[in-house]
Amino acid sequence: MNGYGEGLPAYRTIRMTVQEGPIAAFADEEAWRARERYPTIVGMGLPAFVAARESEQGGWEILAAAGDTPQSVRDSLASHFRRLAKEAADAGRAGDRKKYRAAYEKLDWVAVDELKVLGTRYRVVRVEQFIRLGPDGPEPPRPSDPDPGEVGEANRLPGRVKGFVIDPYTGTGMAEGLLKFDLMQFVLKAGAAPPEMRGDSLRAVETHPGGVLLPAEFAIAECGKDGQWKPHSGAASSPQAARDRLAVDFRVMAPIQQKLSEAEQEEYARAADRLDEKRGAGIAVGGRRYRVARVEQLVRIGPDGPEGPRPSDFDPDPPIEAHTKQLREQGLLDEGDEDVPVELNEEMREMKRLMDKEGARKVARRAARKAERAANPPVPGQLGQSGPDMS
Repeated sequence: MNGYGEGLPAYRTIRMTVQEGPIAAFADEEAWRARERYPTIVGMGLPAFVAARESEQGGWEILAAAGDTPQSVRDSLASHFRRLAKEAADAGRAGDRKKYRAAYEKLDWVAVDELKVLGTRYRVVRVEQFIRLGPDGPEPPRPSDPDPGEVGEANRLPGRVKGFVIDPYTGTGMAEGLLKFDLMQFVLKAGAAPPEMRGDSLRAVETHPGGVLLPAEFAIAECGKDGQWKPHSGAASSPQAARDRLAVDFRVMAPIQQKLSEAEQEEYARAADRLDEKRGAGIAVGGRRYRVARVEQLVRIGPDGPEGPRPSDFDPDPPIEAHTKQLREQGLLDEGDEDVPVELNEEMREMKRLMDKEGARKVARRAARKAERAANPPVPGQLGQSGPDMS
């Protein structure tokens, strides 16, 4: 599909191709059904960010999982350069080590969103996130969505965005192509966001008119007693990773944040157990419904590549070294502060107790799983999938 005419650059076109293989064809068919069952698309709220490097073969390769703020990704990129510097030092490439060191030292002090190191460009890339809504609420995971990872262990697996190449020339199925077109037109409505955010949103459609869909991720949506759905957590790499976050929330965070009674804590713990056992898409507890919601992700593309952070994006933290210097100048941090023990208040002690209990539960579950495997070896290639429960 090319809504702009012939002869325009790849970033301003949408290439729709026949999806090869039964799995790809099935996924495209599911995407068509999703357009009918969940026709409304809404923004998740705040965007995510990833670090990417320009590839010689074309496009930009994502280096790691997403972060919540541009600075969190700058910190991740600094760590990436530290690893490269060490590898260069081990290999005796002193010149390369010097360049990588200069890159991470700059990131430690200055909030930069793009660097060129040894001829390769690196960039902090902005990712917009969306959820489909239908009459019954947000879209849950699809049968074709990969759901690897055992209960409580999904965070140990690499996310699908790491290694993904942001390349507008890559073809998509018909349904995904139409979704991409819809998302590329998305702008914040007047009155729904501060004027500076809406202004940036309108400008992005002009400066970055193209787009690339990233692999879907999964968040927890919550429906309160008023019947309205709202985000409960940020996106995770798989449905099971989202369930794991919700289970920890039920066992550790909810008792503190909602000041649950002992009986209510037991109710939430039982709900977490059901979530672990069923691996379903939804659950209800405490008068609220929770659902694993599928999150569509779009990177906007312009003539110079993927969109970086916008001036209005939430980015509260300065670079680590600059922040440390600032705190010391204000007398809020001394050289020996890291050696001073932190005194926990009652709420923090209770949270630590619950976290320790959750940690012990995971260790016991791991041991039981190991024993079960020894007695019943798993079938090679078998993966768990989301259940049909859509509370």
